[in-house]
Amino acid sequence: MKSMTEKDASSLIKSKLSRYFGILPNEATKEQIYKSVVMCIRDILLEKRSAFNKEYRSQNGKRVYYLCMEFLLGQSLRNNAYNLSIENAFNNALIKDFSCSLDELYDLEPDAGLGNGGLGRLAACFMDALASQDYPAMGYSIRYEYGLFKQKIVDGWQMELPDIWLPGGEVWLTQRMDKTFKIKFDGHIKENWTDNGLKIEHYNAKEIEAVAYDMMISGKDSKAVSVLRLWKAQNIRDFDMKTFSQGDYIRSMQEDNFADLISKVLYPSDNHFEGKSLRLKQQYLLVSATLQDIISDHIIEYGSLYSLPEKASIHINDTHPALCIPEFMRLLIDEHNFSWEDAWDIVTKTIAYTNHTVMSEALEKWNEDLIARRLPRIHMILKEINERFCAEIWQKYPGNWEKIDRMSIFSHGEIKMANLSVIASHTVNGVSALHSDIIKNSIFKDFYDVYPHKFINITNGIAHRRWLCQSNKELCDLLNDCIGNGYVMDALKLADLKKYENDTSVLNRLNEIKYIKKKQFCEYIKKKQSIIIDPTSIFDVQAKRMHEYKRQLLNALYIISLYNDLKENPSLNIKPKTFIFGAKAAPGYYFAKQIIKLICSISKDIEKHPKIREKLRVIYLEDYSVSMAEKLMPATEISEQISQAGKEASGTGNMKFMINGALTIGTLDGANVEMQMACGRDNIFIFGLTAEEVEREWLQGYNSSLYYANNKRLEKVINALNIGFNGQSFSEIANYLLTASPVADPYMCLADFGAYYDVHKIVDEVYTNRLDWAKKSLNNIASAGIFASDRSIKEYAEKVWGLKRIK
Repeated sequence: MKSMTEKDASSLIKSKLSRYFGILPNEATKEQIYKSVVMCIRDILLEKRSAFNKEYRSQNGKRVYYLCMEFLLGQSLRNNAYNLSIENAFNNALIKDFSCSLDELYDLEPDAGLGNGGLGRLAACFMDALASQDYPAMGYSIRYEYGLFKQKIVDGWQMELPDIWLPGGEVWLTQRMDKTFKIKFDGHIKENWTDNGLKIEHYNAKEIEAVAYDMMISGKDSKAVSVLRLWKAQNIRDFDMKTFSQGDYIRSMQEDNFADLISKVLYPSDNHFEGKSLRLKQQYLLVSATLQDIISDHIIEYGSLYSLPEKASIHINDTHPALCIPEFMRLLIDEHNFSWEDAWDIVTKTIAYTNHTVMSEALEKWNEDLIARRLPRIHMILKEINERFCAEIWQKYPGNWEKIDRMSIFSHGEIKMANLSVIASHTVNGVSALHSDIIKNSIFKDFYDVYPHKFINITNGIAHRRWLCQSNKELCDLLNDCIGNGYVMDALKLADLKKYENDTSVLNRLNEIKYIKKKQFCEYIKKKQSIIIDPTSIFDVQAKRMHEYKRQLLNALYIISLYNDLKENPSLNIKPKTFIFGAKAAPGYYFAKQIIKLICSISKDIEKHPKIREKLRVIYLEDYSVSMAEKLMPATEISEQISQAGKEASGTGNMKFMINGALTIGTLDGANVEMQMACGRDNIFIFGLTAEEVEREWLQGYNSSLYYANNKRLEKVINALNIGFNGQSFSEIANYLLTASPVADPYMCLADFGAYYDVHKIVDEVYTNRLDWAKKSLNNIASAGIFASDRSIKEYAEKVWGLKRIK
């Protein structure tokens, strides 16, 4: 693409305003200008994609197809403008000819409602890295009409409002009416044996149509453009005009509603049968439409499906897309007349699986009756896969029914999707060194005994160009002055910064930059939530999905302890500290909502004491999102990564904080282990039980009340919970920690409280030496390059997908 000039950009914008809105620049609203700019960039990306596809075909390349139920993209305008190196041209044109700036347009774009947490954000980072390194790639997900939810905190309690993102976000989408596929639910299966073999008839099924919408994802100054294809469910039957004309409007719309509901909302609540059924339909919509698309394209391009494993790698990100395994078999056998053996050979050579959890209770399972009812043919295929697999394992372990039951896809009326994923995948990877060891030694040990060659580790990574280059331009200016800009395309070059660890002028600049970013965040949050924060206070941040194992509760216990000290002595000599939380709880997760209520109540209680609030503040960020994180992470000084050891698969927020110079307080969990190895033990604050020690505690019979009885400070904290904050007792949380059945304090907050309190004392002491703090911060930045998603994707390409860059 030739370089864009200010004149080019202005001409493109004017053309869009005229063509789509019929107006001149001086008549345009900011929203019309925003949409015109997006359409300009979308056209550039479509052109690049077309050119890249030609090169890909000419080089007879292989492509990866990345399936995930969510892609947490955030805003796209800044990312695409940066990656295409057209920011200056468009910004100058906007200021000169349209009386606004790019920054003003960035604020108009909603975060795309296509994702929720770390899983979706990882998928988004990978699409960026694939494009930036010129790998042929497509992502697949669902075009949700509404995102997870907009979080509103009312009297400390989380309320969920609709996340309406399409009005400002759909301008990025290109509808593909040439990409529509039929999907069947319910009904019955009839097997007919003919001279040509088994023929399957699916009758009385509810049939819908999946329609594709494409979203282009740019790479930094690359040839490639990644395509994220999103499926929308719609009715395929003709509108019931007769019923409508008779006045029965609701009945005439029922078929439309059945289809429309499937792609309506990301992660509908599944604490009831209808919610579970809807989630199952969503997953099947994703995998069936995607596989029909892949197979259709392959036949057009290559003719024979036997070559599919050589040309395509299908990756399932967690178990949500695991139904692609039986659906792949169905399409090959029922639609393309493959034998079982040949179909299974193609499936198992094509599919790979990333596991994202070490908690057995979080491994996805489906009720067998639900699968049989909603997806009868898929149920039949799953039973056949399982019978053949169990027969194979019986040959290896005759009579070992317990082992076979653990490894079976079917068990006690449930279908275990993780087992299915391991059985059918040629490669299974964990997402941090610790996590990969745990899955081999615990949840998938039986499989590892049989298929050790399948299991590898690929540690997660982040899109450093987004989380550093775009989010922290002041820090990048310093990096450019010190080490040049080579780190933009090779994050490992950040290591060159280490030679400045004793340069006082560089360390002072680091501290100055952190203060600038803190002031910027204070201005942002004042505008967004009308909260005033002191930028001279220490910013201690825990921003991640609200869950018991992530232990926001442990953080709250420490804050209560500090608050108790200040109530006893308001003149206590401590550096003012602001604790900042950002998290959403799943709508049906009552206890997680209780923790939010506790944090908000502590905050309200502190605000009643003017002298204490000068030294201690607690801020809960409402509706935490990617765009908010891009402002928060560069401003953070202390990053809380305090999950119970052995529970967090990897984490990527820890890496984003690290690359922006925050110091980590963390357990030896997930990628924290590798972060410590990268930056050195002196530059990270590790505390608490290790995964092995946690396991030992459970085996010996963990008793949280012993920690309570032997720690006076902890005793005061629990007493404070019972008394309450802001007029509300939190005795339910106190009971959860001490007396709950079947086990109190299941994530060992009390066991780690003493060590957590002690490490905070060390952190506070280190913070007083500003140059020493900056030196540690510099070492974190210099060590963060290994955690770039570019590195992760290169490992996937080499170890899993057999993918080559298009040159």
